[in-house]
Amino acid sequence: MAVDDPAPVSSRSDSRALACTDLVKSYAGVTVLKSVSLSVAAGEVLGLIGENGAGKSTLSSILAGIVIPDSGSMTLDGEAYRPHSPHDALERGVALIHQEIRMVPALSVAENIFLGRLPTSGGRVDTARMNREAAAALEVLGIDLDPRRPVRGLSMATQQGIEIAKAISRKPRYVIFDEPSASLTAHETDKVLGRIEVLRSQGVGVVYISHRLEEVREVAQQIVCLRDGRLVQAWQSGRVPQDDLVRAMVGRDFTFEHHAPEPARDRVVLEVRGLARADAFEGVSFSVGEGEILGIAGLVGAGRTEVVRAIAGVDRFDRGEVLVDGEVVSLKRPTDAIAAGIVMVPEDRKGQGLLLGRSSAENICTPWEKSLGRRGLVTRSKIARIAAKSRTEFDIRGSLDIPSVGLSGGNQQKVLLAKWLVRTPKVLILDEPTRGVDVGAKMAIYEIVRRLAASGVAVVVVSSELEEVLGLSHRVLVMSGGRQRDVLDRAQADSETVMQLAVPQASS
Repeated sequence: MAVDDPAPVSSRSDSRALACTDLVKSYAGVTVLKSVSLSVAAGEVLGLIGENGAGKSTLSSILAGIVIPDSGSMTLDGEAYRPHSPHDALERGVALIHQEIRMVPALSVAENIFLGRLPTSGGRVDTARMNREAAAALEVLGIDLDPRRPVRGLSMATQQGIEIAKAISRKPRYVIFDEPSASLTAHETDKVLGRIEVLRSQGVGVVYISHRLEEVREVAQQIVCLRDGRLVQAWQSGRVPQDDLVRAMVGRDFTFEHHAPEPARDRVVLEVRGLARADAFEGVSFSVGEGEILGIAGLVGAGRTEVVRAIAGVDRFDRGEVLVDGEVVSLKRPTDAIAAGIVMVPEDRKGQGLLLGRSSAENICTPWEKSLGRRGLVTRSKIARIAAKSRTEFDIRGSLDIPSVGLSGGNQQKVLLAKWLVRTPKVLILDEPTRGVDVGAKMAIYEIVRRLAASGVAVVVVSSELEEVLGLSHRVLVMSGGRQRDVLDRAQADSETVMQLAVPQASS
């Protein structure tokens, strides 16, 4: 049942619960968590929803011992609980699986899983035991992966799976999942949800944070919504209409329609001919017209990201050609692509896109410093002017002068878009443009993409969210196993058709 002014969701007689009462947290005089009370019982899944900036990450960080609340109290299975560090929380049985992947690329899968607690025997690391236990944790999640191999080079989805295995290997009593499916396909997400159900059946309490509301509705026994730091609504069932959840998150009705107008397709801007790279992709050919949005769909491992990284000059390709405005482009490095008018916004905004220690204003101007200033120098006043213009165009919220690490995921993504769109490109490639952002930020990003297409930019969108690909694109290119299966017009593209093409075909 939904309530407009909810009572604390923590009034259970069952003492086996992770509960908080009247939690308050402020930063620099701004209150980001306002008297929040809730609880998740052992063997229950609590869905936690809200826009970016609503307070979800702050709340989960408090529960996991990363952040200390200003006031309020917590209990763990009936006993006082006030962790002063993540290690303290883990020792008490509370684990947090972060939204952002935190792997050490040079270490093996097993070493990452047991980082900081390597098993030893006779004063030396017991490598055999470590690999054996890591393999067991991965197997439980259905991940077929050699625990001895380095993490470097693994897909974002596989690395997320390792993060989950790392947390589960500690056998926690309560697990907080912060956007665990943000970089996963629907099939992989189903595996994660299935594992959560197993945890629940074993008596583990789960807090599940996700912007994918259909997942929350599927897995949660209760749902709570935060808005502007307050708990504004609570439901004692996961079977809540999605429109009700969205309305609670944003405080108003929201439409999910985001189709861009049909382009004239009079002029081809980007053409790809027979692009191939050994063991990655082959025979990829397509074109994108002026003002057109081409979506690229497929399962993880299909080669989508590898193709667009090659087009953007990030990775090499062995055969084929890339043309812009009918001219073949030599792509040996990203600067070659940028010079030709091709820019790419990568999927890993924190690892590949933003300089997190620098301000948003500096991030926006970084790629263009040489061309924007005299003798390669850009004045602070010019940075401020450009950033202020971008802030208005991209609806970036919060101060542009603070380090980008302090922004919400949605605002970080807007800063990343602004960074590459200070100079309007001919071709814009977006790899997972709304990964880990809330519904409000998604709609804002969709509007930006529509506006760019309407201005004549050729747009390529790679997304693991099929609804996003279908809703945003004029045409959809489907890949499977490194091969291009088909290019579908909007009228041909539906979920069933795309998935049938995306599923790897049996070898003949």
